[in-house]
Amino acid sequence: MKFNGNKFIPRLLACPDHSFFLFGPRGTGKTTWLNQVLGDSLRLDLLDSSLHLELMKDPHRLEALTGHLKTGQWVVLDEIQKNPALLDEVHRILESRGLRFALCGSSARKLRRGGANLLAGRALTLTMEGFTAHELRDRFDLSQALNWGLLPIVYRNPDLAPDILSAYVDTYLKEEIKAEGLIRHEPPFLRFMSIAGQMNAQMVNSQGLARDAGVARSTIDGYFSILVDTLLGHFLPAWRPGFKVRETARPKFFWFDPGVARAAAGWLRDPIDRTWQGAALETLVFHELRVFNQVSRKHRPVYFYRTPAGVEVDFIIETAIHSSHSSGRVVALEVKRSDSWRREWESPMRSLAAQNKIKVEKMIAVYTGQRVYRFDGLDVLPVEKFITALHKGEIF
Repeated sequence: MKFNGNKFIPRLLACPDHSFFLFGPRGTGKTTWLNQVLGDSLRLDLLDSSLHLELMKDPHRLEALTGHLKTGQWVVLDEIQKNPALLDEVHRILESRGLRFALCGSSARKLRRGGANLLAGRALTLTMEGFTAHELRDRFDLSQALNWGLLPIVYRNPDLAPDILSAYVDTYLKEEIKAEGLIRHEPPFLRFMSIAGQMNAQMVNSQGLARDAGVARSTIDGYFSILVDTLLGHFLPAWRPGFKVRETARPKFFWFDPGVARAAAGWLRDPIDRTWQGAALETLVFHELRVFNQVSRKHRPVYFYRTPAGVEVDFIIETAIHSSHSSGRVVALEVKRSDSWRREWESPMRSLAAQNKIKVEKMIAVYTGQRVYRFDGLDVLPVEKFITALHKGEIF
């Protein structure tokens, strides 16, 4: 991905040596990355209306379009969700001719919901999101990331961030929602988007959201599934280790990018307070955890923990599952938008570590200050140092 018109930002995602799906929200750099890693491949873009129409009428034309290629050569097929039936032809060519396909799209929703052939495990599934702080390195600006997010086009043009993010949400509504016929009526969905943006990084109360948006609870559940399937958001499930205390069961919902959450909320032209910035910081940390989980291939389950009494740990990474034969092991993370660390914030993690049924391997606090502390087995790290340690494999 180019930055300031000249230098490329290397992405953490590595190109596999065999066929793969690449999904990710619009504007995250999928096409740029594919051009970098597969620059000499045959490129077929279904945004080309004439090509799209040709392959819709006759998917078998894909055989002729790739007929000059030899075994092992690559074909990049962009916007694959626009023609799910084409995957049957891709499958046949994979089997008969040994070509390799990079199948790119902004959503797998239409493929999955339509019962499309997902190549029976013959292709990996990769996801690309916005920049990570680890990718940006010395170009990373925490204040900019909290206020406007990490979408490449936004990060490259911070002065235009409000206009770009406003257009981004509008394009999403037109190209992902209206064009695919995912909603019947637009106004309730727009109200939902605004409320969901304002509630970024909070627990989901579908009944309350339904009341505020003026729709049925089942409709709210459907709206959330649209955001998740189109990769604009992720649920963070509640961790329920089975202690004697009751634990919260409702998940939290995070937008994939704090800038997009701000745009959905309708707050692009208004200053945001520290409370919202705290949610944005949690969003950035969750983003880094997801990306590291994928590129490291560790795929550790990530949760949050909360009891009705209000004891909460922002992130729980499960490194070993509790069973009848062994106790579970976790890493506990607490995230604070504060330039100084207060010792009372350690209580939830220390309370969790005192339980007999679980082994808390590490307790880590992430904050926006500059000093590193270690208090009785608990590490307090500035955001940038935490991210560096995460991608070195030192967190989990």
